[in-house]
Amino acid sequence: MNNNNIILIGMPGSGKSTLGVLLAKYSGYSFVDLDLIITKKTGKKLQKILDQDGYNAFLKIENQVGKELDCEKTVVATGGSMVLSAEGMEHLKKIGTVVYINVPIDEIIRRVTNVATRGIAFKDGETLNDVFKERTPLYEKYADVTVDFENAANLEETVDKIMEKLNLHK
Repeated sequence: MNNNNIILIGMPGSGKSTLGVLLAKYSGYSFVDLDLIITKKTGKKLQKILDQDGYNAFLKIENQVGKELDCEKTVVATGGSMVLSAEGMEHLKKIGTVVYINVPIDEIIRRVTNVATRGIAFKDGETLNDVFKERTPLYEKYADVTVDFENAANLEETVDKIMEKLNLHK
C-alpha cells in the first residue's frame, strides 16, 4: 500500500475541496472528495443521510468510506467530521500525508451560511462554534502538516504553501 496521497482535513467551509482540486491540478495528482463517494455509495445527498438515518449512521458510513479508500498519488478531500472516525483516520494516515487546513472560527462562520442544508454532521443543538471546539484537537492530533488559510482570496498562495510543505513542485 502506497502512502503517497495527500489527505486534507479541516472544518466544514475550510476549503478542502476547493484547495484539493487546485492542489491536484498543480501537483499532477488525481483528486477525490469523500463526500462525493458517500453520496455515490448511498445514493443520497449528505443532508438526506443526516435527516433520514441520523448523525451516528452518517459517521459510520464516513468511517467505512475512509477505511476502504484505496488510491495513490491522489489528493483526498475528507468531510469535516472524518476526524471523529478513528479507524478511517488511521487508514488515511497510513496511505498519505494528512494536511490540516486551519481556518479561524470567525472565518468559518462567515463562509458557512447554509448549515441546515449543507450536509454537515452536527449533534442536535450543536453550533459551528461547538463543532470547532470539539474537532480542533482532533485535526491537530491527526495532522502531519498544518497550513493556515485565513483569507479565501489567497487560494493560490495557500496551495503554494501546501506544496512547499510537502516538497512538491508545480
